[in-house]
Amino acid sequence: MELILKKDVENLGFADDLVTVKNGFGRNFLIPQGHAVLATPSAKKMLAETLKQRAFKEKKVVDEAKKQAEKLNGLEIKITAKTGEGDKLFGSVTNADLADALEKEGVSIEKKYIIIAGGAVKRTGPYEATIRFHRDVVSNFPFEVVAEPKPATKSKPAAKPEVKADAKPEAETEAEEKTEEN
Repeated sequence: MELILKKDVENLGFADDLVTVKNGFGRNFLIPQGHAVLATPSAKKMLAETLKQRAFKEKKVVDEAKKQAEKLNGLEIKITAKTGEGDKLFGSVTNADLADALEKEGVSIEKKYIIIAGGAVKRTGPYEATIRFHRDVVSNFPFEVVAEPKPATKSKPAAKPEVKADAKPEAETEAEEKTEEN
């Protein structure tokens, strides 16, 4: 079944792509959800005309995306996270954390366009993310997850027995008790 995508569909294609899918997937999911329409001859002609008109505008958008991708060159991101034993993190670092870190550096990217291999980072160390600025502009971005500096813990001195300032040896207190009784 040939369909024309109306929206970007993960692992299938981008908006205005002509794709071939199995009948059930097209009839039961893509068309009812509004993600695609049937690729009839008239719809294909309209798509071709639309793509022609959009080609010039698209060039400008691609250039803008390339400029944003070049901002990442030479940019070093270090994300600090709390760690437990060894290099394991409490929780994880996700694409949302990386999007926030990039936002602080002046590059705004939606988190859905950032893909970290393995989904989420659970250990410290260097990692790489794939960032999609546009369907034609995809960039690999290295970043590092580092441990949050742990607060200096004070070593406690060995416990000493408490001694009262006016405490007297036991022999003296017993002698005083006897004299008071008499």
